[in-house]
Parts: sequence; structure tokens; C-alpha cells
Amino acid sequence: MFITKSMTKGVITIGPDATVLEARAKMDGDGIRHLPVVKEDNTLVGIITDRDIRSAMPSVFSDGEDRKEKERIARLRVADVMTKNPITISCMDTLEDAILLMHRTRKGALPVVDDQGKVMGIISTRDLMRAFINVLGLEEPGTLLCIEVEDKLGQMKKIVDAISEEKISFGSVLVARHWEEGKRAIFPYLLTNNVVKIKKKLEAMGYKLMNPMDWSLDQATKK
Repeated sequence: MFITKSMTKGVITIGPDATVLEARAKMDGDGIRHLPVVKEDNTLVGIITDRDIRSAMPSVFSDGEDRKEKERIARLRVADVMTKNPITISCMDTLEDAILLMHRTRKGALPVVDDQGKVMGIISTRDLMRAFINVLGLEEPGTLLCIEVEDKLGQMKKIVDAISEEKISFGSVLVARHWEEGKRAIFPYLLTNNVVKIKKKLEAMGYKLMNPMDWSLDQATKK
């Protein structure tokens, strides 16, 4: 799935010559935490976050605060505190690319740019969560199963066929590629809460069913 399908379009931006106080007002007014900084032609030159602003100015002024400090903060420009040449992602990249890049760089949002470096949108962890909730069908009531299988061809088809024969619809199916040596874990999200019969059927076929809550993410990365 391409980023352009899930990114926030019509992204709110700010210029490098705007004041930090203006940036804070934009963030507060629109309930956002990241502002791409752009030139007049919408070319990205930086990004400013709520954390940058908090680091640049005190949260409150005391009665005895030096007037010069207040004046300094009032003159502070976005260009003075923004991150220059920020990490970006292309509008031709996928959601998977965005997840991996955000994980590696520990960024909460990435500006989406075209080949000329112009801002097309922004993708945040909130956008990614919304996209995968939709992809996985999690807004529909259902039940998640965890099935341990041998790592060989045909296992997925057997499970899907067995469930489909019971007239049960799928919300999604996920696979953990690294479980234990020679095994995988398959996670079908079924759009029903009546799963007693299908569980017994799968166990009769020789599959081991686990409680998804007992599954560890650490196990998924074993090789």
C-alpha cells in the first residue's frame, strides 16, 4: 500500500522566518506536533516539533523573569531551532517502508516529498495505526487465533480452506516468519466470536493453537 493512500494531505506547514511563538500557536490551534518548514515554493528545508519548541523556551515565565529573555524568545525564529535536512520519505514508498524507517530513526512523523523535494504530505504513527486498523479489519468484531504450523508450502491454504468451509469470514491473516526453527505462527482474525467449532477442527487436523496473548514478539525475530 502506497503512502499517498494513508498520509495526511493538505499538510500544515510554516516558513523558516516565522517566529517560534507562531509555530507553537499553529501546533496548539491544530492539535499537531510536527510542522514541516518550507520555502515559498513548498520545498522542504526543515521540520520543527513540539519538543524543539519546549527545548527552546520555558513553559512559564515567573514574575521576575528577565525582560531580555522574553524579548529573545519573541525574536526566536523557526530556522533557529528546526531540524535542517530532516529525514523524509518518498510519495512512491509504501507503508511498510515508512514503518521500518520510523522504527530505525525513532521518528514520530516523516514529511512525504516528491522528486523535487516539495512537500506532498506527512505520515505519522497515528496515520500508520489508522491504516493498519483498516487493513486488518480490527474495527469489526471478531476473534484472533494463533496457530503454530510447520514451515512448509501449503499450510496457509489448508488453514484458510478449513475456516472457509465453516462459512467464516476473514478480517485478515498475518504470518510470523521466524518462530522456532522449522515453524511459523499464523494469526487469522475471524469475523465471528463463535470459534469453538473451528478451533476443534484445526486441532483435529494436527495444528497447535496458542493463546495470542501468550505469543512473544521476541520469538518472532528468532532465526
